[in-house]
Amino acid sequence: MNPAPKTIAALFESEESALLHFAMGIVHRRIVAEELVQEAFLRLQRVWGQVDNPRGWLYRTTRNLAINHLRDARPETQLDEERAAQDQSLPREILGRSEAIGTVRMLLAEMTEEDRNLIRLKYQDELKYHEISSRTGLSVGNVGYRLHHVLKGLLDGLRRAGIEGSEG
Repeated sequence: MNPAPKTIAALFESEESALLHFAMGIVHRRIVAEELVQEAFLRLQRVWGQVDNPRGWLYRTTRNLAINHLRDARPETQLDEERAAQDQSLPREILGRSEAIGTVRMLLAEMTEEDRNLIRLKYQDELKYHEISSRTGLSVGNVGYRLHHVLKGLLDGLRRAGIEGSEG
């Protein structure tokens, strides 16, 4: 298990790139995404000692800032959408997948470390239930039960975010 970063600098080092990608999936402009991520970290700095899950807090704040930006800059956004529709280098499918990936990262960041670890062991390390059981001390049945509920929570979170399929 990776312990939570002890400083904002360490958190910035580990999460800045993923947060930038997440924000880009929403606002579709790199410079705006960079400003939103910077603002999220500045806001986190003000409440650092009060936040239990800094990663989740950052993703939620970045998402909220991005949505606020889109709402406040609607005419500019409409022009950008027209340009993006004409620009063949940014197909809608890729943007949808980027947003879906960013949402999954946000949902993972909001999970407990234990649940993230189960997902990492199963899908990143590609371990079988009995191997996860021996590493975590959970029974094989409990591994399956917990993974089922964690994945169901991810699916519910994606649906709440309006993401139903692989297209975003």
